[in-house]
Amino acid sequence: MSAQPANATVIRATDVCKAFDSGRLRTQVLDRLSLTIDAGELTLISGPSGCGKSTLLAILSGLQKVDAGHVSALDSELGQLSLSELERFRLLHTGFVFQGFNLFPALTAAEQVELPLTHLGLSTHDARKRAVQSLEEVGLGHRMRLRPAELSGGEKQRVAIARALAKQPQLLFADEPTSALDAANGQTIIDLLHRIAHNHGTAVLCVSHDPRLVAHADRVLTMEDGRILSDRRRDAATEKTSS
Repeated sequence: MSAQPANATVIRATDVCKAFDSGRLRTQVLDRLSLTIDAGELTLISGPSGCGKSTLLAILSGLQKVDAGHVSALDSELGQLSLSELERFRLLHTGFVFQGFNLFPALTAAEQVELPLTHLGLSTHDARKRAVQSLEEVGLGHRMRLRPAELSGGEKQRVAIARALAKQPQLLFADEPTSALDAANGQTIIDLLHRIAHNHGTAVLCVSHDPRLVAHADRVLTMEDGRILSDRRRDAATEKTSS
């Protein structure tokens, strides 16, 4: 996929509301939340447990529908897409990295990365070439023939990042990508996500409790009670706080 110009707005959410029902109890998770996400930036969504971070990530990536409001990603109104169109959108334009790695035990690192590329219609040769390039970019070129049981936690997460990166996504979503890792491996993952945003022009949106991400993110959105409490940029002299 062609990269968006740096600072181009690639996601726009307007007055988004989302609630979940449990028996007679209705919990408002997102409350008239609005934001934009730009290409070429690592944006961190932080905040206490239960504030709506992961729900927001799922909505912005098209994994969940809003109750009210609008979400536009890469000029597509996600709420107007059918389920098959949403699946196609995610296949073509998005990459995902999760806390639990989501690797297949029987596949080598190279095979893990190649798998989604076959769904994109790449030939076996091109899929292998792109998988190798992505694994080399995350520093695992020498480990590509190993299976998950032979890899450390940090290496597993780097395979997951390579798998997402090989699709050449314009949007990369990461949900607690460092929470299962020790300090050194967590730092490696943070550095990788930052490099991907800057080198590939990818909009990287990360939900995390990890305080180290705050220092490396280009932008930090702090959530509380389903709303954006503050919006800070590294290059900004002032902090913009929502009313």
